[in-house]
Amino acid sequence: MADISGLEDHVLSLKYPCRTPVWWARHGDVGKDPGLPGASGRRIVLRIPKTFGRIEGFFARLLRAPKEVRRPLDTMNSMVWELADGSRTFAEMCTVLDDLFVEDIAPVLHRTALAIGVFQRQNLMLMLDEPLNRRWLVGPGCCPEHQTLAEPDPALNLDTGRIAGDAP
Repeated sequence: MADISGLEDHVLSLKYPCRTPVWWARHGDVGKDPGLPGASGRRIVLRIPKTFGRIEGFFARLLRAPKEVRRPLDTMNSMVWELADGSRTFAEMCTVLDDLFVEDIAPVLHRTALAIGVFQRQNLMLMLDEPLNRRWLVGPGCCPEHQTLAEPDPALNLDTGRIAGDAP
């Protein structure tokens, strides 16, 4: 493993990035597989229900708008998503990402922090001071209690099965 300059001193290095409860699944072929528990190297799709106000709901029904947002992630953000299960520190994630993507993710500290920041702004990820230890469900195919989603279209070929090391 390569030494990443400034990793030990980074403000997030000892924090544990963790997904919030949201429905997600894997799809497509394996890209870059790190060979780590809970990380497949496949692309990720998030499904988030839309919430409408009274007037918005009326127009959404009238226009037959979708009731959910499907958000496919690119290869690097998919890997960030899989690694952020609350069991790995930011420093561990950066090391894995740097080993997998080398020049494509340089500078790894900045790009990883930026990706996590985007997920945080969308309420999809948190930074914990200690490991998650199963305090909430972060595994694939888990619909949070406060959300209702219909079954996904089978034509999308979304895989909600667990792999070795997946968090519940």
